[in-house]
Amino acid sequence: MNDAGEETVLSSRSPDTTIFSLLHAAQALEDKLEDVLRQVGLSTPKYSVLAELSAAGTPLSLSELANKLSCVRSNMTQLVDRLEADHLVKRVDDCADRRGVKAAITDEGRVRHEAGAAAVARLHAEFSASVDESDRAALARLLSALG
Repeated sequence: MNDAGEETVLSSRSPDTTIFSLLHAAQALEDKLEDVLRQVGLSTPKYSVLAELSAAGTPLSLSELANKLSCVRSNMTQLVDRLEADHLVKRVDDCADRRGVKAAITDEGRVRHEAGAAAVARLHAEFSASVDESDRAALARLLSALG
């Protein structure tokens, strides 16, 4: 077998690293998202809660928030504690269940959410400007293979 034939055989035996490349890309994107949100005083989890409360337009129970954001209730309780300490949300009584409590976004929370949404929109725009349509289509095909 010649050298060229050997190379072909060896490369066909090389492990596919696509999954690891995707994981690395996801981590890099998450880091960029954290950076832009940090500039407006938010983390991704805090932004996510504010986005849910803003979209709902009404206070939500901590269980509802936990379900919407796919996390456990105890984590949501701690996250709402931090948001409340930052004056971005406040706990309010649940009129339908006097044992219950809901999280309501504050005016400061709305301002911070809007700043976060603008930062995320800029990140989207930068990404879209740097990746042409055919590459986005290829990425969409690759991601659809995952699931």
